[in-house]
Amino acid sequence: MIACLRYILSMWCCTVYHSARLVLAGLRGVPFVPGGIHDQVPRDYGQALIRWNRLDIRAEGLEQILGGAPCVYVSNHLSWFDIPALLAVLPGSLRFVAKQELMRVPLFGAALRTGGHIAVDRRNLASAVAAYESAGGTIRSGRCAVVFVEGTRSRDGRLQAFKKGPFVLAIVAQVPVIPVVVVGSFHVLPRGSIWPRPGTIVVRVGQPISTLGMLYEDRDRLSAQCRAAMVGLGAIA
Repeated sequence: MIACLRYILSMWCCTVYHSARLVLAGLRGVPFVPGGIHDQVPRDYGQALIRWNRLDIRAEGLEQILGGAPCVYVSNHLSWFDIPALLAVLPGSLRFVAKQELMRVPLFGAALRTGGHIAVDRRNLASAVAAYESAGGTIRSGRCAVVFVEGTRSRDGRLQAFKKGPFVLAIVAQVPVIPVVVVGSFHVLPRGSIWPRPGTIVVRVGQPISTLGMLYEDRDRLSAQCRAAMVGLGAIA
């Protein structure tokens, strides 16, 4: 019961506080600067949620990537806690690819827009692909996209079918795809639960997969290569 109350309270307090910080920065016209408030607030948000809920977190493989260079992080999705875990440990100016509906959430949606996160309407394939293509410019300008490649949380802890959009985004931007596997979050808070359990979340980062010279037609090959890398990192197929 205490863990559930702590989880709900942390969600409410951290989301309101950190969203307000970003919205106020937007109202003041604070420009984007690498490492500035647009990068620091999401990282603070992730670390605060991990700390409030008394979870342990560990990152593996960060030495394989160039810290902060533009890329598309492609991750599995086991639990809501994947979001703060990735925010807490991944380097770079992180921008999540989020469902269009989240942009309409009061205050939180405004913070997402201010922070430059990428909205995708997953119910409309043509619109989603167009959003990924237009986001290529955002990535080339120095940001790193974070995408849950399955599109939604797993119900059984196994990898689901991959969406094509993340690979289109990486090819359009001509930046590396970096496979990421989150382990342990399904135990902490599986889909549909509001009762977090104590545990350790491990974020495993694989070797970058170059997209230089790839075309739109190469997206399936890139997807297969990324899936194989994620299984090698411990994702359950």
